[in-house]
Amino acid sequence: METEQKNMAEEVKIPELQIHSVWKRLINRVRHVGFIYWVIMIIAALIIVLSLIPDTALQTFWEKIEEQKLLVSLVLIFGAVTLSLVWEKGQQIDVWVFNLFNMRGRRPKWVDWMMLGITQLGSGVFALMLAAFFYFFIDNLLAYEVVLGSLTLWLIVEIMKLIIRRKRPFLHLKEIRIVGERARGHSFPSGHTSQAFFLATLLLQHFNAVFAGGIIIYIIALLVGITRIYIGVHYPRDVIGGSVLGTAWGIVWAIINSYIR
Repeated sequence: METEQKNMAEEVKIPELQIHSVWKRLINRVRHVGFIYWVIMIIAALIIVLSLIPDTALQTFWEKIEEQKLLVSLVLIFGAVTLSLVWEKGQQIDVWVFNLFNMRGRRPKWVDWMMLGITQLGSGVFALMLAAFFYFFIDNLLAYEVVLGSLTLWLIVEIMKLIIRRKRPFLHLKEIRIVGERARGHSFPSGHTSQAFFLATLLLQHFNAVFAGGIIIYIIALLVGITRIYIGVHYPRDVIGGSVLGTAWGIVWAIINSYIR
């Protein structure tokens, strides 16, 4: 029994994909870029995107956002989750729930691969691919919204991480599983979860999805959040904070979208 628990506590080494040496060097350099530089690059990218969007689209983007009770409530909930990080009992609950998703039960290799795949749905690369698909095949304005919304959300997330500076779980907890690679930077809020819930909220409003469709798209976003705990890079409250922040930001852009249409 002790041997099994010890083995589960070890990092799960996923075989590396065969990548050309040039691209591999480029990826390694990107991984070593400091987070303060990421913030600067995101701001620069945001400025470039704004300069490329037609003036007519920009004018509608800056329309006044109507006050909404739901949006205010989400902001208050996010503030409460953030303040709860100083609650000692909350940290104990965080660790218990984290271990439940990260350590309990058998973890076949195929499940690890599946979780690593699902977690990419909250990545910036997926958002850009989705925006490119919308631009060429569905609606170029929606593509602009996805890109601008993602860039501004990333900026908010990175600034909050720099301010709050919550350590990743593997820096405090010894016996946990790390599936794949150790994420860099700080832990709160979860950027991948924020991105997933932002896209879910924006797309739900844009396509006027039926109830069943809304349930499915939010389940996918929730799965992204769960994968962040499963692979060992976020606490549950990081995911909760990310889901609330992403939903709130999605509502903001849904309101902007309503003015555009």
